[in-house]
Amino acid sequence: MVETFARPRFGEPREPKNLVNPGNRLVRMIDAVTISHARAVAFLLVCGLLLFLPGFFTIPPIDRDEARFAQATKQMVESGDYVDIRFQDDVRYKKPVGIYWLQSAAVETASAVGLPRAQLRIWVYRIPSLIGAIGAVLLTYWTALAFVTRRGAVFAALLICCSVLLGAEARLAKTDAMLLFTVVAAMGALARVYLSWQRGEDPEHPPWGPPAIFWTALAGGILIKGPLILMFAGLTIIALAIMDRGAAWLWRLRPVWGLMWMLVLVLPWFVLIFLRAGDTFFADSVGGDMLSKIGAQESHGAPPGLYLLLLFIQ
Repeated sequence: MVETFARPRFGEPREPKNLVNPGNRLVRMIDAVTISHARAVAFLLVCGLLLFLPGFFTIPPIDRDEARFAQATKQMVESGDYVDIRFQDDVRYKKPVGIYWLQSAAVETASAVGLPRAQLRIWVYRIPSLIGAIGAVLLTYWTALAFVTRRGAVFAALLICCSVLLGAEARLAKTDAMLLFTVVAAMGALARVYLSWQRGEDPEHPPWGPPAIFWTALAGGILIKGPLILMFAGLTIIALAIMDRGAAWLWRLRPVWGLMWMLVLVLPWFVLIFLRAGDTFFADSVGGDMLSKIGAQESHGAPPGLYLLLLFIQ
């Protein structure tokens, strides 16, 4: 019988009889962690810590807004005034109070457990961002479970966990990581309500869990960064209503009770800041910020339609 392959030269390594696929180890690991939800959550938690913690304690403030958020929170803790937001001698009404409350809670907790000079350590102010980033990863897994298998949900969570932008925001004492946490929670609850309606599950007595998560997440997002989260949820609802030519499923969100609950969570601080500063907060957070950005964009020749987008984003 004629050989159709070249014989190896003397001393050269021979081809292995059983080829090793490096991907098999990854497949076996994913199979092991997706046996149960508890294992999957623990695996994603470990991945989040491994990816977000390097540099978390040692990187100095690298963003001017991070230093301003931290300083405003420090003054809030020192003064004991958790309504007004001040940066040095001026008011800081760029964002609502939510992130300052979270950072204040981190500082107070660190001081309570005996951490020396907790108010002077920038990483203490980053703890809400770290929690928000890891929470967004876990909520991505929870949201994806409404659409795909447990394995697919783990891969979806790993994709966002490996995001460079999320890794940066997890190390900054700012609003974006916590905002992402509230947005993913709201969208996951919205997906469950919509898919439950599509499947015709329990039309007379829909569960209260997803609506409660949805409206609470909206309230948290508003307190952290204003109406931006309403744009995400609102545009999604409008798109689904157009696609289905109806929005009967919205009643499963318990809109009457949900709006009341959201107002209970959001209105007290807005009323207090209005009583404290009048309309200054609303003028500075919306009007003043928008005018400064419009001026900057006009100097660069940006189209007028970009102005309203900047208003919502910032």
